[in-house]
Amino acid sequence: MNWRKITFVVVALIVLLGGSALLSKLFISMKPEAGTRPEVEVKRYVTAQPVAYSAITSEVTAQGRVISGNEVVLIAEAAGKIEGGQVSLKKGASFKKGQHLATIYKDEVELELKSKKSVFLNSLTNILPDLRIDFPDSYEMFLSFFNQIDLNEKLPELPEYENEKLKIFLASQGILSDYYGIRQNEKRLERHSMYAPFDGTFTEVNYEVGAYVNTNGQIAKMIRTDLLELEVPVENEFSKWIKLGDRVKVIKSGQDKLYGTVVRKAAFVDQNSQSRSIFVKVDTKAGAEMLAGEYLSVEFPGYPIQNAMEIPRSAVFNSNTVFTVVDGYLQKSQIAIIKINTSTLIFDGLEEGTYVVTEALINVKERTPVEILEAQVNSSIQNEKQRDEKGS
Repeated sequence: MNWRKITFVVVALIVLLGGSALLSKLFISMKPEAGTRPEVEVKRYVTAQPVAYSAITSEVTAQGRVISGNEVVLIAEAAGKIEGGQVSLKKGASFKKGQHLATIYKDEVELELKSKKSVFLNSLTNILPDLRIDFPDSYEMFLSFFNQIDLNEKLPELPEYENEKLKIFLASQGILSDYYGIRQNEKRLERHSMYAPFDGTFTEVNYEVGAYVNTNGQIAKMIRTDLLELEVPVENEFSKWIKLGDRVKVIKSGQDKLYGTVVRKAAFVDQNSQSRSIFVKVDTKAGAEMLAGEYLSVEFPGYPIQNAMEIPRSAVFNSNTVFTVVDGYLQKSQIAIIKINTSTLIFDGLEEGTYVVTEALINVKERTPVEILEAQVNSSIQNEKQRDEKGS
């Protein structure tokens, strides 16, 4: 009995649910379909300019690094302990031209040189009587030479003579070999003392005072600080416009503009950046400090580009594509870029009279209806340049 009741209830529920579903579908099918709204074309307003080619003067601007006019490695020409000079042998220490930088221990060399000079004086003493008898014309000359010799000073110049017999006599007595041997030792002694070849500073120090250094050891690296240049890498395509002797503007943050002159152009192109180095000598003035290693902006004079037009860089997308306006609709066109500046670019490749859009358009596509505003591209370019100048 119970099973019959349960079966009846289940069947009733199934019938009830099925009927509800059928009724629901019926009501939905009887609902009228909603009409679709027709697409409305939204017209946009754009800034555009008719293409008109002319001669454009465009400056070349690039960043350059300040470099020293001289970079020298201080090498020990003798072995020994390093002794101090007039300046501190430390990285960053500055010095003036001619100042004593350091000395390689030289006491033994000095004593050896004095010993050889003493032997040389003895040899001269032995030949002076013979010179007085055999070569009386040269006696006074060699006697004066003998009296000028000081053990603590360099040897004076050997007297000049033309007598062949005197020459043979001096050579046979060892005078010539002893004289030039001493001069050689004097040169060797000079190599123990090192003097600054220019005003500069140490950029690297490998051996300090008290250290032992071998011959040809690199004691330090130093740069010249009173002769600085700017090395400016410029794209090879634009470097041809830059000439030797050109006057340029150098922009240093927080200071008035400096000026300089192009003094060299590299005769090669860097294989990685495809740029050519331009070297600028800056006219420094009071209060305008430049330090080797810092970067400065350089503005080279412009040269005319014939039959070209300038527009903001923001108007170009996909490298060389712009929007033009044709019969009230946008159309994509490709341009030939001649030169890219900081905020603008110079191009050709479009027919004159074609309206080119001079602003960046977002979420638009071809065949979008547009209307041209009465703005001029020149004002857009000027605004872009003013923003760049404020930013720098």
